[in-house]
Amino acid sequence: MKIALIQTHLIWENALENRSHLAQKITGFMEGVDLIVLPEMFSTGFTMHPKNVAETMQGETIAWLQHLAKAKDCAITGSLVIEEEGNYYNRLVFVFPDGTIQKYDKRHLFSLANEQKEFTAGSERLVVDYKGWKICPLICYDLRFPVYSRNNGDYDVLIYVANWPNARANAWNSLLKARAIENMSYTIGINRIGKDENDNAYSGDSQIVDCLGNFTLEPQQGDEVFIVELDKKNQDRNRKKFGFLNDADAFELR
Repeated sequence: MKIALIQTHLIWENALENRSHLAQKITGFMEGVDLIVLPEMFSTGFTMHPKNVAETMQGETIAWLQHLAKAKDCAITGSLVIEEEGNYYNRLVFVFPDGTIQKYDKRHLFSLANEQKEFTAGSERLVVDYKGWKICPLICYDLRFPVYSRNNGDYDVLIYVANWPNARANAWNSLLKARAIENMSYTIGINRIGKDENDNAYSGDSQIVDCLGNFTLEPQQGDEVFIVELDKKNQDRNRKKFGFLNDADAFELR
């Protein structure tokens, strides 16, 4: 599976400008890919003002994603602020090439920024079936909570879309590698760059780690699109050879 990671700056709380900027990035690469991965809150930056920026599942950004997925004949994923039945969600959408959508609402809300006061937490983990791969997409702060990402043999790829500040880059780099090793799974981390309105600096460090903890894509800086191909057969061979997932403790998540 060929994946494009779009690491770029985000314009504060301006969905129109962000869509335009990202569209230029996406239309700029001619190489065919299977999946495009965008950062957390790609249309606004990581804002705690959901009332100012929230859209619906019938809104312009969702329609834009569906159009892009159909035009590029690939899936596309990232999170944005969605309002639904009076609640606000930091919602990841996985848009298939035919425009159909699956969604995941961020479970672990970032209390250091009072995200839990503005947003409603999700309650269900998502695993997407796509082109013979099972993909588990999660959002930023979820990375710190390994129980929620535990691989019960139900996924092949773990994705974290993020706005992860440079001040805590060491945790980002360390935890992505840990999640890959403990879950015997490709682990993708896509982060933004630049500064936001709260003067938080983001260095990117988008990366892909394989099931043995080796870099398929080393941590990256700069405003770039990174295209990487994942090898499922090689991962399956390593899982069969080592069998680490077979020895994991059984547990129930509540």
